[in-house]
Amino acid sequence: MTIRNWARCLVGASAAIILLTAGAATAETVNPLAEKVRALDSRFEDVAVAKAEGYAPIPCASGLTGGAMGIHYVNAAYLKDDAVDVAKPEAVMYEPMADGTLKLIAVEYITSKGPASLEGHLFNFNTAPNRYGLGPFYELHVWAWKQNPTGAFADMNPNVSCDAMKGM
Repeated sequence: MTIRNWARCLVGASAAIILLTAGAATAETVNPLAEKVRALDSRFEDVAVAKAEGYAPIPCASGLTGGAMGIHYVNAAYLKDDAVDVAKPEAVMYEPMADGTLKLIAVEYITSKGPASLEGHLFNFNTAPNRYGLGPFYELHVWAWKQNPTGAFADMNPNVSCDAMKGM
């Protein structure tokens, strides 16, 4: 093989790697469950809708090492029924903003029956006792409105803060 042919092969292989990497990055940014959640649950962008549907707030949840989950508005009836329905999350999550408004950032599905999954995504198991005062349960966060660099289904989001709650 001549040096010229070897160089052509090297350039071609490099281009293929770049295209494959770009394709993988695009595939990772597309999240069918998050898209479905946005489509079915965007009504909660107005916190008044959550309240009208029976959701009540619990305090803003911050992580011990940073990040937060925000303020959960929880529907007690959905918590008790143990059903998992994309259009009826057990909790809708809001980030408190400096101007006093709440911005929808995610939803959470919760059930005591498990192991649980939603559209192929396994729920996390939480033992009791826990900070929520619940028995053992399974939960799945879906960060559908605010990107989470630690993953679309991670509990805490390093880009979320409860700081705006201080002084309120």
